[in-house]
Amino acid sequence: MNPAIADKVAAFPTGPGCYVFLDARGEALYVGKATNLRARVRSYLRPGGDGRYLLRFLEREAADVEFVATSTEQEALLLEDTICKKRKPRFNIKLKDDKSFLLLRLDRREDWPWFRLVRRRKDDGAEYFGPFASAKSVRRTLAMLHKVVPLRDCRDGVFRNRSRPCLQFEIGRCPAPCVGRIGREDYARQLARAVEILSGGHAPVLRRLREEMRQAAEALEFERAAAKKAQIEALERIGEAQSVVQDAGDQDVFGIWRADDGDVVVAVLHFRAGRLESARRFELRTALPDELLLADLLARFYAGDRFVPAEIVVGAEPDERQLVEDWLAGKRRGPVRVRVPQRGVVRRHLELAEENARLNAAASEELAAARGDAAERLAELCELEAPPQLVHCMDVSTMQGRDTVASRVAFVDGVPEKAAYRRFKISAEHAGDDFAAMEEAVRRSLLRCREGTDERLPDLLVVDGGKGQLDAARRAAAALGLGDDVPIVGLAKSRLRGVGEARGRTAERLVLPSRAEPVPLGEGEPETLLVTALRDEAHRFAITFHRQLRGKLTSVLDDVPGIGPTRRRLLLTHFGSVEALRRADLDALRAVPGLPAAVAEQVHAALRDAPRG
Repeated sequence: MNPAIADKVAAFPTGPGCYVFLDARGEALYVGKATNLRARVRSYLRPGGDGRYLLRFLEREAADVEFVATSTEQEALLLEDTICKKRKPRFNIKLKDDKSFLLLRLDRREDWPWFRLVRRRKDDGAEYFGPFASAKSVRRTLAMLHKVVPLRDCRDGVFRNRSRPCLQFEIGRCPAPCVGRIGREDYARQLARAVEILSGGHAPVLRRLREEMRQAAEALEFERAAAKKAQIEALERIGEAQSVVQDAGDQDVFGIWRADDGDVVVAVLHFRAGRLESARRFELRTALPDELLLADLLARFYAGDRFVPAEIVVGAEPDERQLVEDWLAGKRRGPVRVRVPQRGVVRRHLELAEENARLNAAASEELAAARGDAAERLAELCELEAPPQLVHCMDVSTMQGRDTVASRVAFVDGVPEKAAYRRFKISAEHAGDDFAAMEEAVRRSLLRCREGTDERLPDLLVVDGGKGQLDAARRAAAALGLGDDVPIVGLAKSRLRGVGEARGRTAERLVLPSRAEPVPLGEGEPETLLVTALRDEAHRFAITFHRQLRGKLTSVLDDVPGIGPTRRRLLLTHFGSVEALRRADLDALRAVPGLPAAVAEQVHAALRDAPRG
């Protein structure tokens, strides 16, 4: 390791913070946290270091080290995550699965606040409750909560357009503020009671409900007493569910399997109330030893609004274990134990997680081999010199020539590379012509690959369609001078052919520039599965974009008072397209049969202020 690092480390503080090893270009190699910065970084400099495999690449590549001091160990752990996200150090692990659990969001600044289901906590002044252990649990909790304290649960567009109470009011789950069946003060009291329940204050609410049930029974108001009894039972179930979440029966178990080539598979088993509820896995490439890997993994895995159980089971003690436990306890708002079991049921849970990791690693190896076979056979069919590593697929989506869009998806070694997905709005000039639309999309995609700094030309370009789409794509490549640099093929869908009993479906077919007739693909063959997966993903991506464009206007109309499904259809039918409706002036809107003048004015104002996609 660079000797200048030792001199620099001697001046490091002895308090908590983060350290960053840098290469000769100043790029981050590895980010770590420490309760004692000087002692921790010095441990890397001793002969033989501290026995960590990490030194193998630090000794070879580290040219400098820097630090950021923090006031507490907790701040150091949070800062480490921030630095990793910004500087993307090469040797820290990266988790692609950043899914968060559901939360309940409440914004009291609204006229009639209600609980929304969200997956991200924002600094927006609203209150958040959770996260919950599963989507099922939060929805069940919300349903039972509305039995105890009825509140609105409809979105704003529906709420503003109600003219009479809905079914939720009839069954006692909503007080119908939309039509004035409850005043603001009474609604605010209901809301405060709901917040009290979600914050764990079941006992006072239970006492009030039991007293109200007793009074109703003494007054011989048996229906009201029965309703209070149902609310009490629902509230008790909420309390039971929350006590189960807090119980030590909740565990996350992390099993690790290391392959000979340096790949690491981590399997995470989620036990809730002692039962295995779900599992997920991560494939990593890292040289970190288990104790550093686990410390890094726990910090990444529980970042954000992920549910933290009372017990986390691992196969080795993570680096800075106490720091990790304290941070997790702060997120959970209760004690968290990171445990390395030696025997018993919990040890069997760990062995099960490790076996899952091993089996997933074996399955991944088989899948990688199958993808390699698919690429080789596809190369033979397409007459390529080598198996394609990067494959692009393009598709065009339109509806009667309106809002025409195109999509490009990318697979690397048979796996979707979503960072390379692209979407294109086709110009009005080519919108009604499928071939011209494909030519424009391919031209823009290849131009972006040729001139972009973060993209490269594909080893194979697949276009969804037959000879017409293939010829259009080849014209686009030739116009850019790339005719010989990018192999292009078409993928024609299977079709029904024949009459009567002889009627059957043809195979998927590759359309090649060098052959007059399409090449049929064998059903279930690896190369068939690869190209059809490409085509289906491109189709999905294009359709999603097309629906977003068509839905932007209807989402604006949903919030216009007086516009429901019938009048929305009336407007779109009258003007013929979303864009024509956007361009309509106030006189044109007033002329729509069946549309009141006041509503026409509101529609015109909403469209004028709406952002254009």
